[in-house]
Amino acid sequence: MSKTDALKRLSDEGVAIWLDDLSRRRIASGDLAGLIEGRQVVGVTTNPAIFQKAISGGDGYEEQLTELAARKVTVDEAIRMITTVDVRDAADVLRPVYEASGGADGRVSIEVDPRFAHDTAATIAEAKQLAWLVDRPNALIKIPATRAGLPAITEVIAQGISVNVTLIFSLERYREVMDAYQAGLEKAKAAGLDLSTIHSVASFFVSRVDTEIDKRLDALGTDAAKALKGRAALANARLAYQAYEEVVAADRWQALAREGANPQRPLWASTGVKDPAYPDTLYVTELVAPGTVNTMPEPTLLATEDHGVISGDTVTGGYAQARADLDALGELGVSYDEVVQLLEDEGVAKFEQAWQELLDSTEAALARLAAKGA
Repeated sequence: MSKTDALKRLSDEGVAIWLDDLSRRRIASGDLAGLIEGRQVVGVTTNPAIFQKAISGGDGYEEQLTELAARKVTVDEAIRMITTVDVRDAADVLRPVYEASGGADGRVSIEVDPRFAHDTAATIAEAKQLAWLVDRPNALIKIPATRAGLPAITEVIAQGISVNVTLIFSLERYREVMDAYQAGLEKAKAAGLDLSTIHSVASFFVSRVDTEIDKRLDALGTDAAKALKGRAALANARLAYQAYEEVVAADRWQALAREGANPQRPLWASTGVKDPAYPDTLYVTELVAPGTVNTMPEPTLLATEDHGVISGDTVTGGYAQARADLDALGELGVSYDEVVQLLEDEGVAKFEQAWQELLDSTEAALARLAAKGA
């Protein structure tokens, strides 16, 4: 399969390719436009770690930081002004994709402040503020799938704001997310909103599951444990897609669909392979299913283009094996519930840490530029 054929085949199989990265340099240089034109990219996701890397790198941000320093804004305000400019500009680049796809793709995601992950009211308020600041119909507001995030998802959807639900690790939590989305649509319908304008994706994290479970399997060291390495993440994701199929086939969803509601597409997140022993396209080629999104870091995108082999649907025929793999983990004493809760907690903590690092580096930059301009 030659270059770009794999990406086109992936798109033809019903997988929307989104880029898990954003920076001002990527937008201004035309790189993002080039990925859309030449590599089938139809969306962008961001997170606190991505912004921390981009802004701390400094390329393209000095002029705006200088102006913000002159205005003596708070560091929190500065970060929101910087990040929403990037998201707004990226949304404009992707606007033709958004219009051509009827609003499904051409999307750019921006995350609520991760320090609000366990505060429902603050998450709702932040989501509304971000939607207002970005002011683009193709923005998605990212809300973490914590216990406190679930009612926030419902309320934000109910207000007609499109949402990317992030940090989903467990099948139980994923079902709760789908329930929260449907509840939000039902409230939106009751309020007289046009359901066809509301979109959502549910970001189901993949590679981190293998990283944590493989570590536990290595500690066991038995042949049975070794045989299960690298299987848990794919099993978990495939069973998530099975749950999605069950939900969209049910009467509750069908009633919403008749009112014009859009399905909440499963999005495979954290698809960069962490273990060099595994193929670098593992979480792309083995998670091909119609109506999904795969958000890839650029190295994974380029690896897929270069040598990814797309062989049709690799999800729906694997439900029985996926269930058997997760059951086998339990029989070895690896607790699924413990792992997914740990990963959710760590996911929130990592984004909080990245946000704090972004706060610290931006505060230092504002102080340096304020002193320079004094």
